[in-house]
Amino acid sequence: MARRRGSVPSLVMTRTPLRVSFCGGGTDLPAFYECSHGAVLSTAIDKYIYVTVKKHGEVFRERIRLNYSQSEQVQNIDEIQNEIARECLKFVKIDPPIYISTVGDMPASTGLGGSSSFAVGLLNALHAYRGERVSAGQLAEEASYIEIERLNQPIGKQDQYAAAFGGLNLFCFKPGGGVTVEPQRLANGTLSKLFKNLLAFWTGHQRDASSVLTEQKANTISKMDALLQMREHAYRLQKLLGNGHCDLQAFGSLLDEGWRLKRQLASTISTTEIDAWYDQAKQAGALGGKLCGAGGGGFLVFLVGPGRQGAVRQALASLREVKVGPEAHGSQILFLE
Repeated sequence: MARRRGSVPSLVMTRTPLRVSFCGGGTDLPAFYECSHGAVLSTAIDKYIYVTVKKHGEVFRERIRLNYSQSEQVQNIDEIQNEIARECLKFVKIDPPIYISTVGDMPASTGLGGSSSFAVGLLNALHAYRGERVSAGQLAEEASYIEIERLNQPIGKQDQYAAAFGGLNLFCFKPGGGVTVEPQRLANGTLSKLFKNLLAFWTGHQRDASSVLTEQKANTISKMDALLQMREHAYRLQKLLGNGHCDLQAFGSLLDEGWRLKRQLASTISTTEIDAWYDQAKQAGALGGKLCGAGGGGFLVFLVGPGRQGAVRQALASLREVKVGPEAHGSQILFLE
């Protein structure tokens, strides 16, 4: 892995975490924070997007090869169908030939911020490929610019910042687009206790967030009271976690109240099936929970005390449980040669 000082690498691999957002999701959208600042409390988790970048071999007919859930072999960057890959290559000013491969621990469109993690991880790899060192803040802002400005996605900035910084953070989104990052340093094993009581279930439904977020954006003014309450939940949860012990009942109540508010923001955030699963978990003893991401599918996450976890698992036996833990680091370079 050692390289000559000043030399440009021939191969780079990055690892970038996915995230679970607890409170405040939706207030990171420009339609909200340009009116009143947003706040989101979220954590990076130990599920990742891996990106490999290397110079493509000279004997191949194509100058650019991309491998993800599909495979692309093209001659010019403008021909690339994967929008994030195309715009990242143009933004960092990469000259072909180049090979890019990506694989994730989770499927796409699962509500864990995978698209933004890919953007952050690819940008990190491309900068390293050019011999450049960049900060987490720069990665987050560049990924936000590409997704929101260049690709006109109706999304916010929380996913890019969670992927770039890692850890448990309170993100504040200011009018004008500025973002402050407040890492949460928890004492007395609070974070470990939290994750021991956090259960995540895969609904089996993948959904593009754009349609949900487009409706939510249009509803921002009419749903301002709900969004203000959701922002307040982020601050309440920050205070709750910072007091040195984890009050599971209070934490669960905030999740539950936040989910019921979030369901009001757009008509496609939940479904009859998702509502039924949520109610079954609550009846079995879950203290509270939420659907991760924009809505319509993805992961259901519940806070469940030790004595009721078996009952909740049984109630949701038709769903696949996925173990998740905390991840302290943001996007990292795993290999450089």
